[in-house]
Amino acid sequence: MCECPFWPDDGMCSLKDCSVCECDPKELPRTWKDVDTTEEQQSCEGVQHESDVDRAIQEDIKVKLEQTYRNPWMPEEKNSEEVEYTYVNLLRNPERYTGYKGEHANRIWKTIYEQKCFADVKDVDGLADESTYRIFYRIISGIHSSISAHIVKDFLLDEATRTWGPNLAMFQARLGNPDVKDRVENLYFAYLFVLRAVIKAGPVLKGVHYDTGYPKEDAHTRRLIDMLVDNQELKNSCPAPFDEAVMWKSSPDFKSQKLELQECFRNMTRVMDCVGCEKCKVWGKLQFLGVATSLKILSEGDLSLERNEVIALINLLERLSASVETVRSLSLRLVDAGDVADGMGAISGLVGNDGKDRGPFLGYKSYM
Repeated sequence: MCECPFWPDDGMCSLKDCSVCECDPKELPRTWKDVDTTEEQQSCEGVQHESDVDRAIQEDIKVKLEQTYRNPWMPEEKNSEEVEYTYVNLLRNPERYTGYKGEHANRIWKTIYEQKCFADVKDVDGLADESTYRIFYRIISGIHSSISAHIVKDFLLDEATRTWGPNLAMFQARLGNPDVKDRVENLYFAYLFVLRAVIKAGPVLKGVHYDTGYPKEDAHTRRLIDMLVDNQELKNSCPAPFDEAVMWKSSPDFKSQKLELQECFRNMTRVMDCVGCEKCKVWGKLQFLGVATSLKILSEGDLSLERNEVIALINLLERLSASVETVRSLSLRLVDAGDVADGMGAISGLVGNDGKDRGPFLGYKSYM
């Protein structure tokens, strides 16, 4: 709930799908709040706007956390003793197209890519001689590609009938043609980066006290976390495609570079406070916190994670994983429709829905 520090004259977007609805706080886990939430609120049932943000509790409820972000990649909290949060049910607020576009939306990403740490980054083939700055750029680009994938997958095709589905033309323009191959490769790269962070933090994630007040759901969460971090195939594959030691220690100036990149990323998180669509802002800030948590784990070796960092990290991994699948599935649809000959982006070939072998699907390769 931070104000935009760059363009203070900007308000939230006026689109009807950007409005916010505060919902019944009864769904909020009792263990997550230290105040009574029995007072009545207006229900959100029957709300039709697909990009409304359903709040789980009123804005003026404050939650004391055990600690605020002790993360050098995140801006410092102004009031460290007591932080004000708004609770959002992410399942009721899926990441999708909202109608937020145009100059305002483009300005957000333009400002991010104009950060000084990207000044000398060039698009190059191969990764053998990549600088730390180039690697950092690929992570941010991968997050951008992931957000694009979720927009094109769940698009408002017909506003009159409220028909939703994949926008294949937009997918082909943004992620589905050879000219944007680097965007898809950067998506894979970001996915591997976050996956490596999750695997490295596995012992901590297994030990987290998952307590939301719903015993069955909490037990299911613990089982899923165990299945994820104990997956031997993932453990075997992560060190091969991504070695964070190479990223941070390949240059004699890596300490000064890291300080510069930390300040650069903190600026990016402030830019995300300027997103004019509230649902977009929720997902953008959540995923940038997930990146900051991954960077904290891999660059600092710091596994002391705050509750919201754990939530952001796991949700970001899910978002990136879903994006990789979206690129694969929508690429198949383009191939089967005859719009492309042999795949697109980082995909050199595909097996179509007719079962015909169109070559290998390059999910990832050894990056370091």
